[in-house]
Amino acid sequence: MGETNSIGRGRDSRGQSLVETAVMLPLLLMALLNAVNFGYYFFVTLNLTATARNAATYSIQGPSTPVASVFPFAGPANGTTFGNSTVTYLAQQDMTGALWNPTAASVQVCSQTNLDGSNSGINGTGSSARTNCITCSGTTCGAVTTGSPIPNADPEAPTFVLNRVDVTYVFPPIIPGTPFNIALLAANICSANSCTFIRHIEMRAM
Repeated sequence: MGETNSIGRGRDSRGQSLVETAVMLPLLLMALLNAVNFGYYFFVTLNLTATARNAATYSIQGPSTPVASVFPFAGPANGTTFGNSTVTYLAQQDMTGALWNPTAASVQVCSQTNLDGSNSGINGTGSSARTNCITCSGTTCGAVTTGSPIPNADPEAPTFVLNRVDVTYVFPPIIPGTPFNIALLAANICSANSCTFIRHIEMRAM
């Protein structure tokens, strides 16, 4: 009789474990997939931040480097006129290998030189002097504008001007769906099926 009761208790214990596992497994799986998407969020953020910083640094170096006599043009990414020496091309190359579609990113470059030599890179005079901007995506660029957002004026303009680079990137989460993107949805940056990240930086150019 005692042995029979022991077997019955063992079966009850196994059944309880199965029920607990069935209840907890979806919650654990949801937490794991949220962690994967959240990790990818930071991976993209770090790459876009570095891209904006590297592109802005490149845009202000120009004649300060041993191999260049002028400031690099803002864009397009490549072409017969400017080749691969533009700021936009550098930005896209910086994202290649890290992001799944770097040429889809929109890159606004506000610098002392823009699409071609006929467009001045500076608008305004005196303390209101700012850099002009163009926005490029893929291998095409828009018109030269004052920018959106507009670059700030340097406190010591016109002796110094601020170059600005904005990178906007729209991408889908690795694992789509609302239950797997709770952390990203709470940040108000992502929807259930896409995220939009914008990173920018301004640097002083002499």
